[in-house]
Amino acid sequence: MSNTKDSSVEARILRAMKTTLTNVIKDTTTAPGLTHPLSDATIEDIRQCLKLISARERELAEAAGNTNKLRPHYSDEAPKGGVVVPIGKIGRSDKTPSDDAD
Repeated sequence: MSNTKDSSVEARILRAMKTTLTNVIKDTTTAPGLTHPLSDATIEDIRQCLKLISARERELAEAAGNTNKLRPHYSDEAPKGGVVVPIGKIGRSDKTPSDDAD
């Protein structure tokens, strides 16, 4: 098996594990004030597994040359390499209607 195929299979396994764990979380979430059906130790184990899965997914992405550029950003962070368009210029051109008549 090639290295690319191995990492592809590993990535699929990681996605399946993450999906399964998050579905367990969704299915067992209880209303506030009710006793959770999972023990605190099991909940912590699930958290640790999700952290390990995320770390390995990040390693695989970096090894494949993919950087995570689609990360969320705070609204007050300056855009990096983006173009800022003033809202007053949206939908307007620099031409006036009389310019088109010429």
